[in-house]
Amino acid sequence: MGTLRTGELTRRRVGTRAADLEYAVLDVETTGLDPREGARLVEVAVVRVRGDGELVDEFSTLVDPRVPVGGQEFHGIGEGDVIGAPRVAEIVPRLAQLLSGAVVVGHNLDFEERFLTAELVPAGLPRGQSGLCTLRALRAQIDLPRYSLPRATHLLSGSWPTGQHTALGDARACARLLVEMIANAPGELRYAGPPPLVLRGGVPVDGTVRWKPRTTPEPGGLEPLNEWKACWRDAELDAALCGGAFGAADRAAAESAAHRDSRLWERVAAAAAVTGGVAATVAGGLLVRMAGGRGGLRGRAG
Repeated sequence: MGTLRTGELTRRRVGTRAADLEYAVLDVETTGLDPREGARLVEVAVVRVRGDGELVDEFSTLVDPRVPVGGQEFHGIGEGDVIGAPRVAEIVPRLAQLLSGAVVVGHNLDFEERFLTAELVPAGLPRGQSGLCTLRALRAQIDLPRYSLPRATHLLSGSWPTGQHTALGDARACARLLVEMIANAPGELRYAGPPPLVLRGGVPVDGTVRWKPRTTPEPGGLEPLNEWKACWRDAELDAALCGGAFGAADRAAAESAAHRDSRLWERVAAAAAVTGGVAATVAGGLLVRMAGGRGGLRGRAG
């Protein structure tokens, strides 16, 4: 089993209403890009939010990486900042609380998952939580020139996110983008993927651990949601094809596949409407198999 079992957001009538779920939006700052090359966590944040926009909880802390702190030009965290910060093993019980019963979300979740796998799972974080990548979700549902978290936020809502390159600032921006996406969708968005995993029997949080947050919580929860001026796709793309750099060739291939799938659905539905009976039964089985084979249920590309 992988560290996360990922799903997707869809306008098809499958899965669970996205507004009814809770999400643990995760962001990390690190000493480098690849844990296989020695990069380590230096800051972690989780914003727990309901799909309807209600803030449930949020948490952030600097982390002592036990290695020299690289990447300061991006995250601004210096060697002195992590003195007295907890180590990875000390934050795992608190993270398990925040992730339990929620869909784990990140903007380019592949990056966060690499560090979950390399550091947090060996330190005791259970595997198997359900996951959702907002970067893939945006690419699958909305036609934008750029999909980075700050640029997508600005293109869709007209405002830039604050606190960029702090773990809590980016987690808040991602949480807001997620709930605004659910609220602004032209049809009901549903989460198609493994159900959230309730983590049982974890190690209790040690009350003596001293967190070292870089960003203070904002009172009052998330601000009122914005209305988007977005070009939603007529045919949503397969989220499994929306990872990586998503250059022009990748985008064209995903769009072509979506149009082929859409035409197939239309032909099958038309055949069922005309012939009824046996054809309807066969069509229903085919549509169910297609729905189960799409997006994150097949695993992620790139």
